[in-house]
Amino acid sequence: MGFDELFLAALEARKKAYAPYSGFAVGAALRASGGRVFTGCNVENAAYGVSMCAERVAVGKAVSEGFRDFSELVVVADSERVPAPCGSCRQVLAEFNEGITIHMANLKGKRVTRVLRELLPESFSLESAHRRYGV
Repeated sequence: MGFDELFLAALEARKKAYAPYSGFAVGAALRASGGRVFTGCNVENAAYGVSMCAERVAVGKAVSEGFRDFSELVVVADSERVPAPCGSCRQVLAEFNEGITIHMANLKGKRVTRVLRELLPESFSLESAHRRYGV
């Protein structure tokens, strides 16, 4: 499954988004080890802080199925600019692979690809926690 298939999976996930507050539906498709794909959509809540981003939904689904090795993520939304993962999503993804390839795409055909460590340099990690705090 290449980018096109991941993009289509993210588009399908986007259709399931629950975004009554922002009206901004986001879909994500995450490729795990062995090629398995997990999708996610944003799920908003009136208490906005407990809303879930599409990327974190996909990661949660994958981890709950026993997958922790991720290589590629597509995020898609209907926006002028390509939708980049928020800081919280970047940190969650970094927990599993700072080298993951992230494709950010909109419905107008714009696409930007970055490696996570470009989007989140010097992320907080288990290794850095050991160094900083001795945990």
